[in-house]
Amino acid sequence: MGASSDGVLEYCYLDAVRLAGHSCPTVAGAWLCTVAALKNLYGEQLPERGGVSVYMDEVEDAGVTGVIAQVVTLLTGATAANGFKGLAGRYARNNLLHYASEGVQGMVFRRNDTGQQVAVSLDLSSVPAEPAQHTLIPLILSGQATSEQEQEFGRLWQNRVQRLLLEHANDPEVVQVTALA
Repeated sequence: MGASSDGVLEYCYLDAVRLAGHSCPTVAGAWLCTVAALKNLYGEQLPERGGVSVYMDEVEDAGVTGVIAQVVTLLTGATAANGFKGLAGRYARNNLLHYASEGVQGMVFRRNDTGQQVAVSLDLSSVPAEPAQHTLIPLILSGQATSEQEQEFGRLWQNRVQRLLLEHANDPEVVQVTALA
């Protein structure tokens, strides 16, 4: 629709950070899960924006579901009922993102043209937070942390995000993708 001369838009993790307004393991995990799902569904082919429906296991406002959904929408175009309704029946991306989907654990991505589906889940247990974070977070949340403690927490927090994105991006123990029949 004229946004680029060849119709291709490239996204990077920083785009997801800008959208969410922060960088955290949830944003990084949503990024990794969505990228893995698209790679599994499309292989070397370029994914089509709005060509995937996404089914999430939780309601929209449960925990971090909304943040995850924002990253999913960024990369796939899939939105709930409030999304882009298209032009004359073309390019619609609304009603492609579904919450509280029965029988779904984590997320299911379905390629709309072929019906191919993959279930994707995230397990961060092999990329744990630094123990010092558990001591620092209560101080930060209560307003008692020094600026040095806040900076240290941020450094440790982003170190975990960096480990996820750089060391575990293709780790099947962290991002599990299962083809569905």
